[in-house]
Amino acid sequence: MSDDAIPPTIEWRDGRIVMIDQRRLPGELVMLWIENLDELCTAITSLAIRGAPALGVAGAMGIALAAATGIPLEDAARRLIATRPTAVNLAWAVRLAVAAPDPLVEAQRLVTEDIERNRRIGTHGAALLPNSARVYTHCNAGGLACAGYGTAVGVIRAAHEQGMTPSVWVGETRPVLQGARLTAWELTRLRIPATLVADVMAGSLMAAGEVDCVIVGADRVAANGDVANKVGTYTLAVLARHHGVPFYVAAPTSTIDLACPDGATIPIERRGAEEVTGLAGRRIAPEGMLVDNRAFDVTPAALVTALITEDGAVDPASLASS
Repeated sequence: MSDDAIPPTIEWRDGRIVMIDQRRLPGELVMLWIENLDELCTAITSLAIRGAPALGVAGAMGIALAAATGIPLEDAARRLIATRPTAVNLAWAVRLAVAAPDPLVEAQRLVTEDIERNRRIGTHGAALLPNSARVYTHCNAGGLACAGYGTAVGVIRAAHEQGMTPSVWVGETRPVLQGARLTAWELTRLRIPATLVADVMAGSLMAAGEVDCVIVGADRVAANGDVANKVGTYTLAVLARHHGVPFYVAAPTSTIDLACPDGATIPIERRGAEEVTGLAGRRIAPEGMLVDNRAFDVTPAALVTALITEDGAVDPASLASS
């Protein structure tokens, strides 16, 4: 399948940022044109664009946009970094763009680099899969979460492109349904066999011997190998360990934060109650109900079979000694 099956997640065109509006998927493929920093910050916080590598590119392009519109770069950087505190790629790429002689050139370099890294992640990860692997994945770590190609989905995609026959269990990923809306959309366009399941079905599938491995992405990997990813990832890791199922995390090295000693020090984003109390525009919980909407959780390094980066697959616990 051509790369055209999944359009570029984010690009710079005619002095503006152009991105897929992921809020509108899978119903319609709509491009969002961003002309100023306010619009970009809103796009990030509202999840029009999401996924750690994609947020990194968006942040770097935001600095380029600030430079073009006369906003002080340090002010722009503070605003952008504050939009999503857990995904380390955002702050990392923003700082690279601020320090670069030309922020736009730096942002475009990050786009090219991200896609190349993801393809290498895919190659390394595909080597770990049996030929007809039944893969369980959570949230969306495909091309939509990156500049292109994908990390966790990139591993599945690489196996498919090599002539292997993987199939995918797609967890719906409450409360915003990134699995049902985004990962299912990508896999359909890539013609990779996939089955959507409710998140609560994961344990039953593993108990029945119907899952060969779990592959997820990451929003931040601490220096000791602990992994922050979409809430529900930790549960999957515990289930996988109990059932003897390999649990892989696919992420570029830019997601490793050596300044963050362990998972307990990773900031966990809290999002609005309406994501949990409503579904498809309809309220599903009583008025006045208290809500705790943590967007991410932390999986201890000891539960991760391997961290798959563009440099290969490693034991995440080895990061502490590297």
